[in-house]
Amino acid sequence: MQRVLFVCTHNTARSQMAEGLLRHLAGHEFEVFSAGTEPGAVHGLAIEAMAEIGIDISAQRSKTVDQFLRQDFDYVITVCDKARETCPLFPGATTTLHWSFRDPAAARGSEASRLARFRAVRDEIAAVVGRFVSDASNRRGGESW
Repeated sequence: MQRVLFVCTHNTARSQMAEGLLRHLAGHEFEVFSAGTEPGAVHGLAIEAMAEIGIDISAQRSKTVDQFLRQDFDYVITVCDKARETCPLFPGATTTLHWSFRDPAAARGSEASRLARFRAVRDEIAAVVGRFVSDASNRRGGESW
């Protein structure tokens, strides 16, 4: 089973959604984790946006990257630009990728407009994770994604 770690700054939205999506789509192929460089708490609107598509991330918790530093991963994937800049090196990572997504937690306005931002980012992440899963057999040979 391939191991994947998603990293963003606070581990409250983007990396949590990516973790839930990959586990939902291919949990039989991937052991999935997420962490943050400055972890907080899982954002309620991330939980709500994921629940709308039938994925429950309410039991997931925010974790620090430090607890994963000595572990081996097939993929370490940063999902925000700040995390890419501050993410520590993972010597046991076979492949390091960067997927840049807007921070939905930074959205301002009404709850409805903020939820719309979470939905949009969720859908962007879902598209990339779906492509990642469908290309898994090509990457097993060591190809870059």
